Amino acid sequence: MPDIKGRISKLETFGLVDGPGVRFVAFTQGCRMRCKFCHNPETWKLDGEAEEWSAQDLFNRAYRYRNYWGKSGGITVSGGEPLVQVDFVAELFRLAKEKGVHTTLDTAGNPFTTEEPFYSSFCRLMEYTDLVMLDLKLMDAEPHRALTGRDNANILEMARWLSNHGKPLWIRRVLVPGISDDPAELQRCREFIDSLKTVERVEILPYHTLATAKWEQLGIPYPLDGVPTPTAEQIKAAEDILCKGTKKGC
Repeated sequence: MPDIKGRISKLETFGLVDGPGVRFVAFTQGCRMRCKFCHNPETWKLDGEAEEWSAQDLFNRAYRYRNYWGKSGGITVSGGEPLVQVDFVAELFRLAKEKGVHTTLDTAGNPFTTEEPFYSSFCRLMEYTDLVMLDLKLMDAEPHRALTGRDNANILEMARWLSNHGKPLWIRRVLVPGISDDPAELQRCREFIDSLKTVERVEILPYHTLATAKWEQLGIPYPLDGVPTPTAEQIKAAEDILCKGTKKGC
């Protein structure tokens, strides 16, 4: 395959919260979802401000930092939504696996489909992906559409596909008071997680307002203005539902 080009919003050379160990993190440009709590709204437009990289050049840049990775670190591709640039990420991860580098995909799953040409590219990407970190925003379709602008049926389908194909999964849930902290909805999420065979970890990500300045700079009204960050008690209550009684740590 020719050295395909990708659009990268930013790079982080010492990521500590984007998969196991210390990681080089590439944030891709482009996302079709419009999550009301998005902390990277500047990555929405595929033609937004970003640098063009070849897969080889980006891997070479990342590989400079291999001495920091130890046995568990490696490369993570986040976003934006990495699956918008699925062929580029597949080529980057192919190069990584040639050198024995651990690869993590951080995705919300929105582009997933079993239709072509996406599906063949996705299957190729999974050949070179060691871990998928999958965001499950909400379980119910209508609230999910209201929160993100998109349906979630294909996202749940992707989670099942990954489980059925033996792909290790970390499930992530952003906890937003009044939106994604309903106990009954969290229980449905727990039941879905329990139905998956390859979930290694569940992470609750407390909602924060650190990105509001980005929304203002982009001239986009911030839709969750006034929504508070979750309290320690609210986080603990969600952890008890999603993780209690399982081997999957929050």
